[in-house]
Amino acid sequence: MKKENTTEKVTDIDYAQCAVPAEGRKGFLTMFMIMLGFTFFSASMWVGQQLAEGLDFYGFIKSLILGGMILGLYTGLLGYVGAKTGLSMDLLAKRAFGEKGSYISSAMISFTQIGWFGVGVAMFAIPVANELLGGSKVAMWGLVIVAGGCMTASAYFGIDSLTLISYIAVPLVAVLGTVAMILAVQRGDGTIIDQFAKSSGTISVIGGAGMVVGSFVSGGTATPNFARFAKDAKSGTIATVVAFFIGNSLMFFFGAIAYIFVGGNDIFEVMIRLNLFYLAILVLGMNIWTTNDNALYSSGLGLANIFNQKKKPMVLIAGIVGTLLSVWLYYNFCNWLNVLNCTLPPVGIILVISYFMNQKDYEKTDENLETVNWFAVAGVVIGAIVANVVSWGIASINGMVVAAVCYVIGQMVRKNEAGNECIDS
Repeated sequence: MKKENTTEKVTDIDYAQCAVPAEGRKGFLTMFMIMLGFTFFSASMWVGQQLAEGLDFYGFIKSLILGGMILGLYTGLLGYVGAKTGLSMDLLAKRAFGEKGSYISSAMISFTQIGWFGVGVAMFAIPVANELLGGSKVAMWGLVIVAGGCMTASAYFGIDSLTLISYIAVPLVAVLGTVAMILAVQRGDGTIIDQFAKSSGTISVIGGAGMVVGSFVSGGTATPNFARFAKDAKSGTIATVVAFFIGNSLMFFFGAIAYIFVGGNDIFEVMIRLNLFYLAILVLGMNIWTTNDNALYSSGLGLANIFNQKKKPMVLIAGIVGTLLSVWLYYNFCNWLNVLNCTLPPVGIILVISYFMNQKDYEKTDENLETVNWFAVAGVVIGAIVANVVSWGIASINGMVVAAVCYVIGQMVRKNEAGNECIDS
């Protein structure tokens, strides 16, 4: 029996059911590369296009800074909690929402991340098939299957595979994409400031900051799934904040330059215009891969929590579903995924508040978990409704504020009830 337990610990490098021990922790550079690769999200370039269309250069920069600070604060707090406890998002949710209550957050993260995984696969296959393979449907589906299979495989083999992909892809995408961006600006009329001046001016700085936050706040909720591998809370927090700011800003610039240079929203289109065909395919594929394997990894952990199964088969199922539905998701589901993005920030803020209000409980490994914390669940539901319905301010922040208030009130009520029971006894 002792030998079996040892073998299980060695093979489970992802620690889906327990905190990451000291021997499973990784250094700052590795964590930085993983988190940076996570932020290389092609859909963020769509937001970059919208920002370039509606803001001048200085407004664009102000929106990036303000939105980046908000997003960095949110993900940094989640990164701190993940690194400090060594727990995944789903294990943290068990503490905050209860054992069964955690299913709501696990289902939400799994659903949205499988959706974005599928969209990402199609974002690679469709443009490559159109630009280089004559728009062939057979070629497109061949690319869908190959890309989906490769991305699923890297998520299946866990954190070490994700690390390897990040070390390869991050420098390639950052360097080649930046070179293409500089070449595009040089071929334009005037400086980059002059080129941004052609924007319509229809977006405010606050509105732009809201778009920056909304672009990756849902994915950022999964930060503990990766930050838990950091050697300590300080390095995990710094790696998260810096990587999110740099990675997201780079994607927004790629999208903005693509809009100015070719009227599109992807650095792939810029590189095609520059006759860098094969490098364009490489950058597009690597860019999507670094986010998609992280998304699938998170969905696997979520499904493993719901169905009480091991992570690997859940990743495999999620990858197959996302791959087969990728083209349909790309054409029919992006708007719904953007709506669902507003449902995850309330989860993240409750995880953070729960930790800071109950730190001693998180130090116990044999904690008896409650079944459902209804105040936490209500906070997510009401917060998600407010985020999607209220038009004032920044949607994700509105949702987080409401969720936080619901949870804190619930904790105060529960403590008062516990105090009254002690007095009565």
